[in-house]
Amino acid sequence: MQKNITVTILSHALVWLVLLCMPYMLSYGQEQDINRLIAHFWIPLLFSAGIFYGNYFLIIDQYLFTKKMLLFIGVNVVLITCAIVFKELIEGLYFEDLIKGRPTEDGDKPPFKMFLYIQLLMYMAPLLFSIAIKTTKRWVRTEAERKEATNFKLKSELQHLHYQLQPHFFFNSLNNIYAMVDLSPDQAKTSIHSLSKLMRYMLYETDVELILLSKEIEFMKKYIDLMKLRVSDKTVVNYSFPLKETGIKIAPLLFISLIENAFKHGVSASNESLITIEMTCEDNTVTFDIENDNYPKQTNDQSGSGIGLQNLIKRLELLYPQKHKFKTALNNNRFSVHLEIEMN
Repeated sequence: MQKNITVTILSHALVWLVLLCMPYMLSYGQEQDINRLIAHFWIPLLFSAGIFYGNYFLIIDQYLFTKKMLLFIGVNVVLITCAIVFKELIEGLYFEDLIKGRPTEDGDKPPFKMFLYIQLLMYMAPLLFSIAIKTTKRWVRTEAERKEATNFKLKSELQHLHYQLQPHFFFNSLNNIYAMVDLSPDQAKTSIHSLSKLMRYMLYETDVELILLSKEIEFMKKYIDLMKLRVSDKTVVNYSFPLKETGIKIAPLLFISLIENAFKHGVSASNESLITIEMTCEDNTVTFDIENDNYPKQTNDQSGSGIGLQNLIKRLELLYPQKHKFKTALNNNRFSVHLEIEMN
């Protein structure tokens, strides 16, 4: 903030210094009449500075930005009139010789219309500059505030989606473990232990904007192993993830909903099922493909809330706008999802 104020002061000082020196720069090497310079350039420049800063610091904020146009115009008409009158009074008191040498019309009258036009133009310029600068600064400030509000809303929405996913994941996993308790108590115990590790990861390691893809892969593998405990031998799960550390960082918990969905809708207790999962990384693009058999849920099946995929789609739109592709397809009773994410 202090740096911006210093830059503003220095830039204003530099502009006025250039304007003060402009007559010398435009007539370099020629003799200057100091009285004419003071009367016809520096004094009007002083009044111009008064009009400029009067509007810059007070009048524009007080009247123009509050839509009091008549007052704004009236105040500036008074200011410009006072500037013209006082300039003439100063010239009459201190620079009488210059007035005597001023051109006349009809032998004794000064060219009043031309004189008034030039004076108005001279003092309208700083007024228009002050309006332009203040309007631009206001627009920049408003745009910055709008972007800040948008970013705050975005972060709040992403945080809400993130926290929404955690209980959804937890309750669905508990439902799966609950189904094992009577059939295989030992597996249920193992699953509870595995679930505690997964929840620890979700609670304490994913509360960041980006996380290493390798950590996400490790989390997904543990989840797949957990889910495999509850399925029968009729279900085959094949998965392939990058083996080498890629160094890629990605928003956490983007893929888990797709894997969860595959186990929820792609497994049958009586029929053979196949789930295939493949992730590849190439040219800074992460590609995730998952395919499973399609066994629609019964109408009375209340397991899960269906929030997983909706959550994922919304997060992708917020986190990777214009940088992701998300496609689903149902062919030959096989449901497939293709997701591509382009890293920055």
